[in-house]
Amino acid sequence: MNDNAGSIAAATKCLDDFMTAFNARDLEAWEKTFNFPSVRLASNTLVIIEPGHHKPDLFVKGLGEGWHHSGWDRREVIHAGQDKVHFDTRFTRYRADGSVIGHYDSIYVVTNENGHWGIKARSSFAP
Repeated sequence: MNDNAGSIAAATKCLDDFMTAFNARDLEAWEKTFNFPSVRLASNTLVIIEPGHHKPDLFVKGLGEGWHHSGWDRREVIHAGQDKVHFDTRFTRYRADGSVIGHYDSIYVVTNENGHWGIKARSSFAP
């Protein structure tokens, strides 16, 4: 039995909620899936994310022409502890017709801070 099964389940649910809120374009729900400050490393740029950082225009620029939704292709646990889980992930961005914009490998670090599971860091090859 994996002593960290509860942590893995909670962290995986966080990633589920992250993608659901993102696809719904619900910034308030999406921000609830983070532990702030959160770090994003993509396109050779490190961004420290605080509450309110994301704006609605995120969904109309920067995600690829015609972005409609994204989905997880892979979420494999690399390491897990009581308060932190590392995931090796791959996600795909899609247009409304189901055509693919791109596939992106990434690492997500999900932490438990004061009883809240949230994304603390992510590094991806997505633009």
